[in-house]
Amino acid sequence: MACGAAGVSLRFGTDGVRGPAEELTDALVAALGRAAAEVLGGAHGFVVGRDTRASGPRLEAALSAGLQAGGARPQTLGVAPTPAVAWVAAARQVPGAVISASHNPWVDNGIKFFAVGGRKLPDAVEEALEAALDREVERGGAARPAAAEPAPAPGRDAWLDSVVASTEGRRLGGLHVVVDCANGAASQVAPEALRRLGAAVDVLHATPDGRNINDACGSTHPDDLRHHVVRQGAAVGLAFDGDADRVLAVDETGRLVDGDHLIALFAADRRARGRLPGDQVVVTVMTNLGFRLAMAERGIEVVETPVGDRYVLEALARTGGALGGEQSGHIVFADLATTGDGLLSGIALLDLLVRDGRPLSTLVDGAMTQLPQVLVNVPVAERRPDIAELLADRIAEEERRLDGRGRVLVRPSGTEALVRVMVEAETDAAARQVAERLADAARRIASSGDP
Repeated sequence: MACGAAGVSLRFGTDGVRGPAEELTDALVAALGRAAAEVLGGAHGFVVGRDTRASGPRLEAALSAGLQAGGARPQTLGVAPTPAVAWVAAARQVPGAVISASHNPWVDNGIKFFAVGGRKLPDAVEEALEAALDREVERGGAARPAAAEPAPAPGRDAWLDSVVASTEGRRLGGLHVVVDCANGAASQVAPEALRRLGAAVDVLHATPDGRNINDACGSTHPDDLRHHVVRQGAAVGLAFDGDADRVLAVDETGRLVDGDHLIALFAADRRARGRLPGDQVVVTVMTNLGFRLAMAERGIEVVETPVGDRYVLEALARTGGALGGEQSGHIVFADLATTGDGLLSGIALLDLLVRDGRPLSTLVDGAMTQLPQVLVNVPVAERRPDIAELLADRIAEEERRLDGRGRVLVRPSGTEALVRVMVEAETDAAARQVAERLADAARRIASSGDP
């Protein structure tokens, strides 16, 4: 959030705007809708979806009111995964919006937009949207009354059909799968898709009540899934986040399989099948050094971007690549979708398992060797985009100590008031020592400005 000339305005992070739902007032969200209609268009349709948070229907109505007042024609999918909204926007060649705070708790919410064709907004368009919102607030537009609710829009079922069709007719042959739907947008569609493909499915956390989204479940809290996979003797577990644009896996031993390992598996599999254009994969600066070493051994080029799946998407579009993603489980198959799709990625993993025939643990062990990685989050009073520059000398000193056998990354969070300190080294102890020293320096900056 940021203060504008006429009160509180909104600013975009790495994935739209996000914060406490109570701060996203009806008037402010309606003003954002009018700004979106001005910048993104939508006279021929503007598809809107939301996750399962209690604040979702209110914000959907307010955003749709603003869109309608701005000349757009909002149409709602109701509760739908983020990739479903993007798919419908691409199919209809209209813009779209998702009301979600992803993996955050239920008290938060947010809004992220897709341009015409289901693509995430580049920086220049986000800046234009912010400027248009400021103009709305400046002239008091935030106080205008709401318009009518949006018309319902078909399309979610067509998206689900496309995800099921991604296996090209191959079946999952009774593969025993446990899915943790995070009490979010995947709660209905994920079990349905897997059963249509012939999997034997156990379902966890798929009874949303508006307040239990991501509550001790989903991709950020996978312990329940891990225990259930082992207890039931399942072959694999899949954990989604609240809006189902990311997925993490659990192997048959209960071990968590993160996005780095999944992308490594997909990259090797696609290259072997001639489906990895340019023999390259796109990942972010947070991707483990072990991934980079594994790709080098396989002759696969690694293209690196800043953190955020939209930067991965931009790099894929620029290079003509087909595969990219993040350690967090945002994975993009650019030849199949315009954004990260947790269900699509999960099905791709299950299809790979059936085709290969070996247990997931064996595949993961052969995909890459993960170097110890320590991440320390340092709370700050306000975002510090200059934190890496302020700590440049300290970072250089720590990198000299690692002597080429590790990696340091210090960056501001794109969604929270945090500084993230990530260190990789040959041992966990070495990585932790470096991370704590840099975290202490970041805390000093946060409190006094002195590194």
